[in-house]
Amino acid sequence: MSKTIYEKMTDKIMLTGSKIIPKLFEMITNTEEAELLMAMPGTPEQLAEKTNHPLDKVESLCKTLYHKGLAFKSFKGGVVGYKMCRDMIQFHDATILWAEASREYHDLWQRFMEEEWPGFARLAEQFFPKPFTRVIPVQESIDSGKQQVLDADSVNKIIESADTVALTKCTCRLIAHKCDMPLEVCLQVNNAAKYTIDRGSGREVTKEEALKILRECEEKGLVHVTMNKAHVGHFICNCCGDCCQALPLIITEGLKICDPSRFQASIDPDLCSACGTCQDRCYFSAIETKDTPANGSVMQVIADKCLGCGLCKITCPEEAITMVEARAVDFIPQ
Repeated sequence: MSKTIYEKMTDKIMLTGSKIIPKLFEMITNTEEAELLMAMPGTPEQLAEKTNHPLDKVESLCKTLYHKGLAFKSFKGGVVGYKMCRDMIQFHDATILWAEASREYHDLWQRFMEEEWPGFARLAEQFFPKPFTRVIPVQESIDSGKQQVLDADSVNKIIESADTVALTKCTCRLIAHKCDMPLEVCLQVNNAAKYTIDRGSGREVTKEEALKILRECEEKGLVHVTMNKAHVGHFICNCCGDCCQALPLIITEGLKICDPSRFQASIDPDLCSACGTCQDRCYFSAIETKDTPANGSVMQVIADKCLGCGLCKITCPEEAITMVEARAVDFIPQ
């Protein structure tokens, strides 16, 4: 049996076998739009030739697909081209933020995240040498005077070095509705910010506003997550353990689909009062109580579970926690 065009689109974003993704494509595209997406990449002129449609019609369809979040602009030699979303993450994030997306569309995405995404995430863990994302520690938790702190380790540096910053709603919490954490907390930088502003799926913010949002997210207990690259990436997500694409699968399944930061929490037993604040704060069950001969009950970090987010450090009433450099500079891919 030949595949439908929506199944072919699903293959193109590397989710072959999904029963839900073709339905998502079908919900927001007609056959004509789907055929144009499958003809991409190309300029409107090239796409008109490929599809045998008039140029003005192709230009109009490209703008519609860009607005929906299914097509992305590319620029080469001053000429604008269009390309289809390359993977599940682009498809998920861009179309969920489409202003006209229905509640039914959001609900079907959440069904995919709960029923099919865990299986695809396991395959991704095996197939890709490094996860797509990584944790960045809370800025206040790391001491640049005592250890090497790269620009890539610093949410402040990422924001301060950006040309443009934009703010969007968290697409994961927007469809999951599993917690009461703030919704408008995802920061886009540089090209991603310009895309967000151009498409109207978010709003431009100043660097001061962005830094304030980061501090508020830290107080709420949200984990900073960004692209797993040494250069300034496209985004800083502020993730919870209930709705996020990655963190719940790390917590419940033990999947390694988001790298830790280069830092790790360390608790001084001489200062620890075993109050349990850090344990309550940790999403990853990386802190346990241990009885010691010298200090009695103290909290202790389980090294292989700690993702180095630093949320435990900033709320320790005894200041017993430090973030130590645990991974080499080249841990973060170039």
